[in-house]
Amino acid sequence: MAKKPILILQMQRMGDLILSYPLMLWLARRHPGHPIYVAAEESFYKPLMKLSPPATYFPWSGEKHLEREEFELVLNLSIREKAAALAGRLKTENRLGPVREQDGSRRIYGDWQLYRASLVRNNLFNRFHWGELNGLDAVPFADIAATRFSAPRTLPDSNKVGLFLGASDAAKRPDAAFWAALVDELHERGLRPVLFGGPAEKALGAETAKLAKGPALNLCGTLGLDEFGAVGQTLALFITPDTGPMHLAAWTGLKCLNLSMGNVNPWETGPFVPGHFVLRADLPCAKGCWQCTEASLKCHAPLTPGRVAALARRLAGPTDAARLERMELPGLALFETGRSDLGLYCLKRLDQARPDAERLASRFWQACFGSLFGLWSEARADEAWTGLAEGAPEEAAALLRHIPEMGRRFKLGLRSGAPLDQSFWTASPAIAKPFTGFADMYLENNDYSRPAWTRALTLLERLVAVCA
Repeated sequence: MAKKPILILQMQRMGDLILSYPLMLWLARRHPGHPIYVAAEESFYKPLMKLSPPATYFPWSGEKHLEREEFELVLNLSIREKAAALAGRLKTENRLGPVREQDGSRRIYGDWQLYRASLVRNNLFNRFHWGELNGLDAVPFADIAATRFSAPRTLPDSNKVGLFLGASDAAKRPDAAFWAALVDELHERGLRPVLFGGPAEKALGAETAKLAKGPALNLCGTLGLDEFGAVGQTLALFITPDTGPMHLAAWTGLKCLNLSMGNVNPWETGPFVPGHFVLRADLPCAKGCWQCTEASLKCHAPLTPGRVAALARRLAGPTDAARLERMELPGLALFETGRSDLGLYCLKRLDQARPDAERLASRFWQACFGSLFGLWSEARADEAWTGLAEGAPEEAAALLRHIPEMGRRFKLGLRSGAPLDQSFWTASPAIAKPFTGFADMYLENNDYSRPAWTRALTLLERLVAVCA
């Protein structure tokens, strides 16, 4: 008897689809014989099918066919209402992610799917990557931690450097003047720039080529995604904002330098495979940025063409970590993608800067949520708390001071059943917001039921035990 298929609903953009590839691999290994189905935007999945893990793709116009199937699992990774409604209509043993129920209510299934939803405007201390959050509810953590990816290739005989000019939001990319100056800086260092972009970047590519003093092969709007994958095999380095092509390049082994700017968080959407590099402004507002609230894009200023070109010269060949750590990059932080001792995605900061309060708090909350949701024992959370209390005592004290208020609100809710107002997490101290944001979403997702209040109190008691 044929085994039931597993369905992934992915209606987001190209980068989100590529970040679903590890999930497809994990599901296929954990559930041998179960076909993997993916419903996605045809314009994104079709040109990438040669690079995708084995899966059967469906366009959204094929939803009637999906409704005739019976599934082992339906995992909705989309935020669009259409996907939640489809997830609610399908016949399946298990559901994860947003689901529109038959009675019209909307719920999110899975602790980690709910955790990800709680990061909206609340991701300052998040250290879980989207690629891993896709899978943490669906496959054992040991499978994720044991996964090994190939390092990006090095082409010592190539001096060609690709520049991907565009991004989904203008705040996430440099302007034409920057790219033109970078073209000239790369030439001065013996590197040959090649401009890449989709049809939307044709004007930006033309302007960049016009402003640059030296030549640059402008391929904007000329290549399909499959052709880009082939041309990328000849490049020594790919310099790119946080874009879908960045994820495609990283997945295909092309070494990336991600110019991380604007309202992105490289801990969530940086190149997922180890061995790539991320350059970001070392500013408080650039940490955990969900939406820019500054009068101007301050995070763009430290990323100058000269600094990026100097770094590119060192990355275009074999990488010498010691030399990278000695580079002077004022106002910037350089990271290398890798895996932590927990087996999760991490950004290793390549300088001698001591961990600040934000880094210590992020480590704590990652260890704490991993413990609360059963990824590892509380010993890891205890250790991270000790690091926070010793290295950032003011933040640790602020969290301890807020715990009684959280307990009071939970006990009141348990007695009365009255919903929390949003100020429960929006007005809480920054250090407490990962917990208050999740608890607020969890309680709402479970209709402020008595079991939900009880679990919120249980989670708080475990947090108290860690902080004791």
